[in-house]
Amino acid sequence: MEDIEYGTIRIKLAEILQKQNISINKLAFRAEMQRFQIRNYCRNNMQRLDTAILARLCYALGCDLFDLIEYIPPKNKHK
Repeated sequence: MEDIEYGTIRIKLAEILQKQNISINKLAFRAEMQRFQIRNYCRNNMQRLDTAILARLCYALGCDLFDLIEYIPPKNKHK
């Protein structure tokens, strides 16, 4: 069986924080989350996306899910 590249999902949290001029500490307070969790999402350094966390982030930032995540298609599409 061949390896198939499906693309990746990127979290745009760092960009949103910068646009809204919000610190990680302030977002941690608003979303009732740990700072290390937010840092991991900012760095796209997590194994699985948690829908409850994504909902908290959207609520705390006043944004839509599609503002927060981006699908990046693979470079070489499978036929």
